[in-house]
Order: sequence, then C-alpha cells, then structure tokens
Amino acid sequence: MVEDLIIRHYKKSDYKFCYNLWIELTKYHQEIYEDSSIGGEDLGQGFIEHLKEHGDESIWIAEVDKKIVGLIGLIVRGKAAEVEPIIVNSLYRKRGIGSKLLQFIINHTSEKNLKYLSIRPVARNLTAFKIFYEKGFNITGHIELFMDLKNKESEKWKKGIEIHDIPLRY
Repeated sequence: MVEDLIIRHYKKSDYKFCYNLWIELTKYHQEIYEDSSIGGEDLGQGFIEHLKEHGDESIWIAEVDKKIVGLIGLIVRGKAAEVEPIIVNSLYRKRGIGSKLLQFIINHTSEKNLKYLSIRPVARNLTAFKIFYEKGFNITGHIELFMDLKNKESEKWKKGIEIHDIPLRY
C-alpha cells in the first residue's frame, strides 16, 4: 500500500503526464489483445478526445512524492455516472493506488444525488475486472457485443465467457 498518496483535481500542467499515462494504457490494451492497431497512430489521442468531450473538471490525479502515478475520470449523465478512465502507471501497480482512486470516486459520487455508478473495463483486463468486482461493481447493465469483420473465426479471440448460457469470446 502507498501511504503518501495524494488525490487531487487535474491541473493544466498535468497534461503531459496524463497524456503519457493514456499512451501506457493504450499499449497495454494492444498487448492483451495482441493488436498493434488499437489506438491508431497517436496512442494518446484518446486522452485529447476525452478532454475535448468531457473537460478536465472531472479528472483527479494520484500523486506519490509529487509524482503523477495515476488518474481517474468521472462522466456524469443525469442521475448516472461512469468511471472513465482509470489508469495507474505500471511501476506503481499492485500498491492499492487504483483501489484508492476508485474508492475516492465511489465516495465522491455517493455524496451526490446520483443513482448509479458504472465502469466498463475491457474484457481481457482481468486484474481490473477483479478489482472492480471487489469494490462492489457486481451488477451487469449493458453488454457490448461486436463482430470482428476481418477475422471471424480467428483464434485471436479467447473463449471463456458465458452469459445467459450463450458462449462468448473476448
């Protein structure tokens, strides 16, 4: 566990560090999906788009020894909110930082007049999935199904998820 963790609001001066965290997350997604096309040419573009669409007022930063080691965002739509994104620098994982960021957002949203808090991890991020489950995210809302138009029968897609007795790949 990290004892000297500070969680604070995002500042404009955090941009470069957060952009680089987004790149790290995108590279991790490329790795777990074995797909270098994820994220396109600019792996940090998702962070730019997130800021444009949602602004920076709902982003919080995790700091250890004045170093940015993670971030978490919150998108509020009416009476519901979604955690997006949640990123912890790979050198600081398994120290409880992601859990503390998530608990911070759970506490923050509990103080508001919101009805639901959701989170949408990518299916192959089993570590994140387990943490989210342990934090109380155990109700299934929407399920996103998609079809790989280029590799319909590819072995790239893992078996092992079943919903309503229907086998799915991820």
